Amino acid sequence: MAITVTLAFSVAPERVEEFKTLLKELLPDTRAYDGCQSVDVYQNQDDPGLIYLVEDWESKAHQQRYQAWRDETGVAETVGPFLAGEPRFNYFEKQDI
Repeated sequence: MAITVTLAFSVAPERVEEFKTLLKELLPDTRAYDGCQSVDVYQNQDDPGLIYLVEDWESKAHQQRYQAWRDETGVAETVGPFLAGEPRFNYFEKQDI
């Protein structure tokens, strides 16, 4: 079943632009990964250090395989120095209400 995943990053204010540049480098591989339907990036207008990725995946299993691959590649060590806190994942299923 298709899911939407949000990933919230709290980025140190002095590193926001550099972090956005890093995302431009990383996201082509995300978008090309099996099961990824789309990834969009949002920046909070009132708190520019709050960056959200909104991802659509074929299934939670697809996203979790992708995340395991990213973990294996050491992306946490690359992204970690930019962050003011732990990233937060949320998984959503669209409801036909």
